[in-house]
This record gives sequence, structure tokens and C-alpha cells, in this order.
Amino acid sequence: MSSTAGSDAPQTGAPADGPAHRLGLSKGMVVQELGWDSDTDDELRIAIEDAIDADMVDGDYGNVVDAVVLWWREEDGDLVDGLVDSLTDLVGGGAIWLLTPKVGRPNAVDPADIAEAAPIAGLSQTTTAAVSKDWSATRLVTPKTRA
Repeated sequence: MSSTAGSDAPQTGAPADGPAHRLGLSKGMVVQELGWDSDTDDELRIAIEDAIDADMVDGDYGNVVDAVVLWWREEDGDLVDGLVDSLTDLVGGGAIWLLTPKVGRPNAVDPADIAEAAPIAGLSQTTTAAVSKDWSATRLVTPKTRA
């Protein structure tokens, strides 16, 4: 006989202390992925999809999403434009997780650039999380009060 957890407890999936958990992503959320390229971290992508128990949607989804995972590199252009574009499908109260190469890696984004771009795009920087060997995550949200 086995005394396993109830039916709501996943038998497999993302660990409670894994990167997707640190991003606050959970089963049933709709997460949009933008900026995917061959250099993105596949292990992190799999962990996110395991946590939400679904595939991430792309920019053509056309409906509201709970969170956006935005892969961004220094060479990708204007960060403000990228952040504004990532707001298109985001539901009110949702978060953008800006994933950038860690400092010292090719195409790393200076944290000062993120701090400068976020408020111009109408976002507030709330936290950072260690999510991968090569990528850093910065959580950006719309301010609670709007003028």
C-alpha cells in the first residue's frame, strides 16, 4: 500500500523550489513566450511548461495571458519597445518576466538599462530571480494605481 498525496498533488512536474516556482508560475496559467531563439534555456522552458501543465503560447495567441516570459538580449534592439510590445496580451495584474543573459555573458543587458526602460514602458521592477546558469529573470508589473 502506498500513502501518496491526494489527487490534486502532481506526481511529476516542477519542483516546489525550481525556477518556475521562483517565477510564481503554476498549473492553469497561460504564459506567453516572446523572444525565443536558439540560445534560450531549454531546461527552463521545460520547467515552466511542466509548472503550468501546458505549452507556452506565442505572440500570435490573440487572447489574454497571465504572464509573459520575454527573452531579451542586448542585440535585440530597444528594450522599451520590447516591453511595450509584451504588454499587448497581458491581463491586468499579470507579470512580465524579463529573461536576460547574466552579466558577463554575451549579449548581457546592463541592469541599469532595465531600471531605466521599465518606467518608460509603464512598468515597475519588483524582483529578480536566479532561474538558470546563463539567464537572469527580472519581474516587471504595471503599477497598482494608474493616473
